[in-house]
Amino acid sequence: MSKVPTYIVFVAIALGGGLVIGMNNLPGEWYQSLAKPAFNPPNSVFGPVWSVLYVLIGIAGAKTWLRGHLSVGMLIWAGQMVLNFLWSPFFFGLRMPAVALAIIIALFALVIAFIRNRWNANRVSALLFVPYAGWVAFATALNASIVYLN
Repeated sequence: MSKVPTYIVFVAIALGGGLVIGMNNLPGEWYQSLAKPAFNPPNSVFGPVWSVLYVLIGIAGAKTWLRGHLSVGMLIWAGQMVLNFLWSPFFFGLRMPAVALAIIIALFALVIAFIRNRWNANRVSALLFVPYAGWVAFATALNASIVYLN
């Protein structure tokens, strides 16, 4: 049986969910008014970066699902998706950067846990999460800086 539908579903969940949440939690004037660190990238960077990352996240999720629906790896993948999708509503929607910081720290921990869990079981899935880990580490530093500066 073809595995392609599984990949399509997982990429659609990650990318589609990310796009919907992003479109419903735009930065807006409040975000523009915040003090930000010098390393804050232009807003135009976030959409393309997250789009690529969501595709990688979806592929890693599909590969993990195909190896075991109720595996620890799948539970970690699902948990990181929940935290990923919670961050924007808390940061932009509810304007609670400190709570968003707690969420992104937990997200980073789950991203690292996923990489560690998949490293021997499915190296490709683990490697697909490496750019994600780097971006979430950067986003965590950015979030922490915004909390500190404001």
